[in-house]
Amino acid sequence: MKFIAFHLMPYQSLPDDFEQKYDSVWVTVPKQLFDPAEGHRMYHEYLDELELAADLGFDAVGVNEHHSNAYGLMPSPNLMASILARSLRRRPRTNLMVLGNSLALYNPPVRVAEEFAMLDVLSGGRLIAGFPVGTSMDVNYAYGINPAELRERYYEAHDLVMRAWRSDDVFEYNGKYNKLRYVNPWPRPAQHPHPPVWIPGGGSVETYRFSIEHGYSFSYLSYHGIKYARKVMYPFWQTNDELGADRNPYKAGFCQIICVSETDERAQQEYERHVRYFFDKCNHIHPRFAEAPGYRTPASLRAGLRSQFDGSMKSASQMYREGMGWNDLVRERFVVAGSPASVVEQLEEGIEDLRIGNLICLLHIGSMPKWLTIKNMTLFATEVIPRLRHKFAEWDPSPYWPKGMPNAAETAQSV
Repeated sequence: MKFIAFHLMPYQSLPDDFEQKYDSVWVTVPKQLFDPAEGHRMYHEYLDELELAADLGFDAVGVNEHHSNAYGLMPSPNLMASILARSLRRRPRTNLMVLGNSLALYNPPVRVAEEFAMLDVLSGGRLIAGFPVGTSMDVNYAYGINPAELRERYYEAHDLVMRAWRSDDVFEYNGKYNKLRYVNPWPRPAQHPHPPVWIPGGGSVETYRFSIEHGYSFSYLSYHGIKYARKVMYPFWQTNDELGADRNPYKAGFCQIICVSETDERAQQEYERHVRYFFDKCNHIHPRFAEAPGYRTPASLRAGLRSQFDGSMKSASQMYREGMGWNDLVRERFVVAGSPASVVEQLEEGIEDLRIGNLICLLHIGSMPKWLTIKNMTLFATEVIPRLRHKFAEWDPSPYWPKGMPNAAETAQSV
């Protein structure tokens, strides 16, 4: 198993009545609610927490990209990654994951090729490059990309970035959305021909096939837990089998909220209010922003409608709004929580059921203070990871994980 300490970097100081008083945490959230002094504190605490995760031996630390929101304060994850890349020089066991850069938002997309190459060199060949399509809130509403063009722009941007990384020569590119006379990004990546690529997704049928056919790792970034993830990961593996690909579990990842304490009862006492902050405030998205018309492809719409009307799917948000208590959140695996033994038991069920070699761990959530995040990370690293590390030991993770740069660790120690 591989374990990633993933951080959303939410804004923790939203007013108590935020979800009653304000329309949405995304797109129209008033900027007057942001206190730069509070943001300064949060950014540095969040970076401290990710650096601690590296010290604790996590396989990677991860950041991502969102815009015009208080859910995650990273409109540029590459800025955060560059700080972490510097600090990871003396932590040679830990890789750097940017999950990722929303390709259709970059004009031109070679900016992604350049900045990811910089991060790969800075980190000593330890970058995982994430290529998300992006949420509708980000790409359609905040950045104004026409949803009917989004995936076509995404695929063209992907092809341009990959060609830029793989080509040894200057070339011209004459696409529908990108026309460049000279494509010659400097620097080139440390990993040859490029860093491993991961595709985060929410269950689009096309994303499964795209990931598998290109040899990328697919990650389901959900905050509604193991049971709900079956609706996404089962079809992913079905598509994988239909394409005749191997069943290497490291081609799949899953994001899970995890709360570890000394006992199950203490976990509820310590974490529940912070989890509630996340679901009540950080997920307070007005329905009109959730999905622009045309964002979802016809094939994914058909798949979604089938599950909706055959009774196999109830919206996770609807389940939460129906009044889930803490025990319901744990039972339905929205949250994996409790003593180390309870957390191991809950995760074992999901890891094997979903067949995921990469566990993307949300160990900070909502309004969780730094001291509690440190406790959570430390207990997870010392009491949970060693009891799950052996999973899928018969499979090779290397096609989906960084190769590293020769002598990078020795160079770091000498500086």
